Amino acid sequence: MSFSTEGASAEGVRLQKVLAAAGVASRRVVENYIVEGRIRVNGEVVTELGTRIDPEKDLVDVDGTAVQLDVSKRYVMLNKPTGVVSSMRDESGRPDLRRFTKDYEERLYNVGRLDAETSGLLILTNDGELAHVLAHPSFGVTKVYIAKVEGAVTAQTISKLTKGIELEDGPIAADKARLLDTSRGSSLVELTLHSGRNRIVRRMMAAVGHPVTELVRRQFGPLHLGTLPAGRTRDLTKIELGALLTLARRDSGVAEAPGEQQENE
Repeated sequence: MSFSTEGASAEGVRLQKVLAAAGVASRRVVENYIVEGRIRVNGEVVTELGTRIDPEKDLVDVDGTAVQLDVSKRYVMLNKPTGVVSSMRDESGRPDLRRFTKDYEERLYNVGRLDAETSGLLILTNDGELAHVLAHPSFGVTKVYIAKVEGAVTAQTISKLTKGIELEDGPIAADKARLLDTSRGSSLVELTLHSGRNRIVRRMMAAVGHPVTELVRRQFGPLHLGTLPAGRTRDLTKIELGALLTLARRDSGVAEAPGEQQENE
């Protein structure tokens, strides 16, 4: 444990100073939080105003929501348009993500991938640790997609998607599936999945006889695409970032499984 009370050690930085710098609240308000027992350091509630921490090592949460103490870290949401590959430099010369990161001072990287022909929510960050945890297949972050598919999808097909189907690399089942609309020979289907398997949405829909013609990712964990236009970026809000960090820290001990792919829907 690297944090301490002032009486035991003068090392570290006062907790209220660190949290104020991180934009949580003013020092006075943070002091009230401490006294009220609303702040935890490395999982332990702290109530002493003299508490000092190491911002580079200690993990802090307020009311159960994780706080990023390193203000040099940046977290950006992109609504990736179709025709763009999820890479910072494509060896084949195809349009890549550099066009969306060139105006940021930080060197940003994408968390996971989306197919070139799949649009939607992609996270860009310079937080390598968070990116690794969230993109790793073993972590299983929930993602929500809306797929436009060929043909009229029936209730029986929706049931089949949630009960499970067999693919060439093993069985798969959607966490949730629902039919949004059917008209003029096509259907809109919403799928919720936590799988990180390669092109899983397209393969699932093809397996039930409804090939995907358009695909967009609307949600990644606690993040929602909302009204962000295609090809535009925005910084995550403090609430969104807190929810994302809380999710990542919950399972940050995920083991690496060499050879597994990141999501690529």
